[in-house]
Amino acid sequence: MNVYDNALRQLETAAKVMDLHPDTLLKLSSPERVVMASLPVKMDDGSLRMFQAYRVQYNSARGPYKGGIRFHPQVSLDEVKALSFWMAIKCATVDIPMGGGKGGVILDPKALSENEIERLSRAWIRAFRPVIGPEKDIPAPDVYTTPQIMAWMADEFSKLEGKPSLGVVTGKPVEFGGSLGRGTSTAQGGFYVLQAACQQLGLASSGLKMAVQGFGNAGATMASLLFAAGHKVVAVADSQSIVFNEAGLNIPELAIYKEKNRSVKNFPGTKEISFSEFFALDLDVLVPAALENQITADNADSIKAKILLELANGPTTPEADDILFKNKVVLIPDVLANAGGVTVSYFEWVQNLSNYYWSAEEVDQKLRDKMIPAWEAVWDAGQKYSVNLRTAAFVTALARIDLASRARN
Repeated sequence: MNVYDNALRQLETAAKVMDLHPDTLLKLSSPERVVMASLPVKMDDGSLRMFQAYRVQYNSARGPYKGGIRFHPQVSLDEVKALSFWMAIKCATVDIPMGGGKGGVILDPKALSENEIERLSRAWIRAFRPVIGPEKDIPAPDVYTTPQIMAWMADEFSKLEGKPSLGVVTGKPVEFGGSLGRGTSTAQGGFYVLQAACQQLGLASSGLKMAVQGFGNAGATMASLLFAAGHKVVAVADSQSIVFNEAGLNIPELAIYKEKNRSVKNFPGTKEISFSEFFALDLDVLVPAALENQITADNADSIKAKILLELANGPTTPEADDILFKNKVVLIPDVLANAGGVTVSYFEWVQNLSNYYWSAEEVDQKLRDKMIPAWEAVWDAGQKYSVNLRTAAFVTALARIDLASRARN
């Protein structure tokens, strides 16, 4: 089953639980628009290369399309369709007035120079300009796309429009229309949800035993927030190694070590553990913040954590979902757990359109004010329908999309 089939399976499961209106289910069973383009890019050696690119606009019932652009050799149309669907669900889960979109370009960004990446980014805007814009579809960073790439894209779009159009993309540098707090918003939003979940479940606000898989931006920020809150982060995994210390890791020192050595491997005072040992650790909270499909039917039964917080997109397969629910693991799904990123992207767009910018404290408070009610709505749906929290999040989101669809029609 490919990633888009998984997404449709999640849709059908939630639709049955809530008795979703058949017309809304039919509309959500395929994207509203799929746009493909071949991007001609002049390489540094003077040759011309063509790159296949996609933009999928899934659903706009609640507002303009919103979602990132990824540059990756494994990009596929099915993947982009699934991600755009999940963006529609994610935006509705945290109740921001946006629909779902996603883009991708098939390439290995590590094989291109910075100048080639810039030319590619500007070519993407020229190709997709007719279907994007501040009131149509607002892209953002994703895998291997950065604030600098967003700045090039906003600049190219503004040149073509003949006026400043900073709201065409989000995730830009703060110096060029970006929002304070955007860089840490995915982890910060997840942290607020985790705090609320711990309170709901009667767990302590500090001193809990935790592990984080992934030590990129989101994973490292989450580990830092957990450490600062007084929790014990006993294991951290990156792409090269998994380090463990029963007494807890010093996360600020680990971050410095990773910056210097490009991996957590051989961090002093730790022992290396295996992938299977990592997921079988006796924990209060497990935070997958790395890749898709990490928790499967093969390892889900070994998970002893009370809470699993999906900071990554799609780290748990549907089969593993069922096992974890049966084992009473509280899984906080990606569409809620990592929605802080799109929430602050929405805040950035609002600030761009109003040309009035908020303080870091304002952004943080507004983020908290979105994430906590979203958690409460999802938890309540889970209790009402006796379903896992992923299905509960989908039910919450689909109900909001359904109301908007019916109001429009």
